[in-house]
Amino acid sequence: MLQVDDLHRPGLGPISLQIDEGECLGLTGPSGAGRTLLLRAIVDLDPNQGRVIAAARERAGVPAPEWRRLVAYLPAEPGWWADRVGDHMPDREVARELLRGLGFVDPELVLSWPVAQLSSGERQRLGLARGLLAKARVLLLDEPTSALDPENCALVEELLRARPAAGASVLLVSHDAAQVARLARRSLRLEQGQLVAVS
Repeated sequence: MLQVDDLHRPGLGPISLQIDEGECLGLTGPSGAGRTLLLRAIVDLDPNQGRVIAAARERAGVPAPEWRRLVAYLPAEPGWWADRVGDHMPDREVARELLRGLGFVDPELVLSWPVAQLSSGERQRLGLARGLLAKARVLLLDEPTSALDPENCALVEELLRARPAAGASVLLVSHDAAQVARLARRSLRLEQGQLVAVS
């Protein structure tokens, strides 16, 4: 589903990896190792060189907006461009289901919330819901539970387990080795911009 060959940029690589359809691959490593740089390079947010293929489509031949719908990058701190939560989630029916799964008791009320009043944990969960609504074939998740308490972390993990089962592929960056063990079939370790271990 995702193939990366000789991907490099200053401070990163060259990196080559492959993720099968419906697989969750973990990516671990210390702060500053280049994990976020790798995700941003795959989705082509920063200048980089190398070959990336997703769902049999080569990145070089796909317009950037279309590529980012196919390969979705969900940062730990999502950006927001409109005032209210619901303005970011046009498919209200699916959004309500996702919000319930993420522990929001009244999804319709949540969709009316001003973004400016969200806590960091609410922003993280709602940013994940917004990203999942796009139904990308590959999800690049950067510390998706870093701002969450154990209860909400468990809800997010339960939701993420369903993504590979539905055929999506996931590249999961996490500091939490136990979380990677729970969600990923394989894991890679990145240090100083280089892949150093596979497990």
